[in-house]
Amino acid sequence: MKTSVIKANNLCKSFVTGKTALNVIKNLNLDIYEGDFTVIMGSSGSGKSTLLYTLSGMDSATSGTVQLLDNEITSMKEEELSFIRKKDISFVFQSINLLPDITVFENIAYCGYGVNKNKKDINEKTLKLLETFGLTEAKDKYPSEISGGMQQRVAMARAIITSPEILFGDEPTGALNSTAGEEVLDILTDLNNKGQTVVMVTHDLKAASRASRLIYLKDGRIDGELSLGKFSKEDYKNRDILIFEFLKERGW
Repeated sequence: MKTSVIKANNLCKSFVTGKTALNVIKNLNLDIYEGDFTVIMGSSGSGKSTLLYTLSGMDSATSGTVQLLDNEITSMKEEELSFIRKKDISFVFQSINLLPDITVFENIAYCGYGVNKNKKDINEKTLKLLETFGLTEAKDKYPSEISGGMQQRVAMARAIITSPEILFGDEPTGALNSTAGEEVLDILTDLNNKGQTVVMVTHDLKAASRASRLIYLKDGRIDGELSLGKFSKEDYKNRDILIFEFLKERGW
């Protein structure tokens, strides 16, 4: 039986503008399981990014509850939430947001220092991540001196240097060309195959094909889900067909 690492119960998220309330997430129930590569899809305005941020504690719920790694985060104070964000989860965004005035090595190591005060350990881990992600030759360069694809690989190395329990991604390939996007997806898939729990929002079919579980959101509610199992490049075409049919049934 799979272990639930995130559990949402009757989750609601609304945004109030003046006298108008926009209900984005509506009484949603969802479990995210350890070791899964969960992808959340939906048309524009369906609430997928809002759901991602609410599940991760990056944004607060209007009502309902979210249990993240056995922590009831909907009732937590900001200081407690900040500790969980730093230690237990990490994010990779479409906008890469590397610190421009420090090197590639420093961008990665800096996040590690916030969790592990042993700088030698963090420096060694940073070097290993640079090698793993093909960034060794870029370690002393600044973000502006490397390509967008390389910048996103740096962002991913930065995200996992703290060994997070859950890695969240909000359109991590959205700003990349197809080759760079494929490289990032390969890294995410490899991490997942090694046990990393991944939760990712995307609108891209190629990115969605990496999912072991696909959830479709419509008007703030779950409209269906598809179980795909672990990704295999040999099974690319069959997975694409299954996903396309699943999305077509939902008016994608």
